Amino acid sequence: MAKTKETVDTAEVKETAKPEPGFTKEQILASAKYANRRDLLTVLLDDGKSYTAEQVEQVMNDWFKKGVK
Repeated sequence: MAKTKETVDTAEVKETAKPEPGFTKEQILASAKYANRRDLLTVLLDDGKSYTAEQVEQVMNDWFKKGVK
């Protein structure tokens, strides 16, 4: 029975360890989710690079925290 439990645990870990899908700059800019930040993201995101939703949020948060100089 120990082998069965280990197999189940391994399967559960594999399911939870799936990477988030990446999206291109163009896909992000075309999404309704970021429609109100399209101008900002056009400047902040790099062409040809993929981003997860978490990374996009982090890029925006970092920019907002910089402040005006």
